[in-house]
Amino acid sequence: MGKIITIANQKGGVGKTTTVVNLAACLANLDKRVLVVDIDAQSNSTSGLGIYAPIRRTIYHSLIFSEPLERIIVNTQMEGLKLAPADKSLAGAVVELVDVENREYVLKSLLAPVASQFDYVFIDTPPSLNLLTINALACSQSVVIPIQCEYFALEGVSDLIDTLIRIRHSLNTDLAIEGILLTMYDERTNLSNQVVADLRDFFRDQVFKSIIPRNIRLAEAPSFGKPVILYDARCKGAESYMNLAKELLNNEKKSVGQGT
Repeated sequence: MGKIITIANQKGGVGKTTTVVNLAACLANLDKRVLVVDIDAQSNSTSGLGIYAPIRRTIYHSLIFSEPLERIIVNTQMEGLKLAPADKSLAGAVVELVDVENREYVLKSLLAPVASQFDYVFIDTPPSLNLLTINALACSQSVVIPIQCEYFALEGVSDLIDTLIRIRHSLNTDLAIEGILLTMYDERTNLSNQVVADLRDFFRDQVFKSIIPRNIRLAEAPSFGKPVILYDARCKGAESYMNLAKELLNNEKKSVGQGT
């Protein structure tokens, strides 16, 4: 069974989709089989991987009409990296799922037949703690929480942690925090350095060692429908996400070695 990891933060603009697209691409570059599942109606992970509307079948059709996930999964520009695409129809899915039986586990049942085909499954969630995000957390082994290196970095994170604790108690006892990821770091400012120090002091070992900097090439890559590793593999953004991918793999090896 592939490891299912949700990237979540109800605060927008923290680099969530950037992390999904680029971490997945870097792991694929390291010969891992990776699936990205886009459940955000903005469908930025979908366009960031070079898939554009109109799309005949999307994750909406799976969530609402029980279309098997294998029928909507598409190839991307990278070998080993596949995508379950999203479109704007997802905006109505939250309401349409309300009356569905076991509504919190719809995504889990969709992923069950396909997860074993991949080493990693990454779920890109909306910038809110709605029913789609709860579906993602209910089927995941762990969650990555991107936090930008700015003054209000901790705003809302306590709410997300509380939600994770509640989901652990009621829906998914195995849910763990894979790591806190510091994003949009600007080494030139005292503020960024202070936020990094504060977050490491607060979250300690839960913070990834890899830090994602503000980087022009990283910001440009989505407009070309490419992960940054395909757009400019030698820029700081690409190097940072490759470091994160390697750190994730190393953490996995340590966990296996410790029998956890």
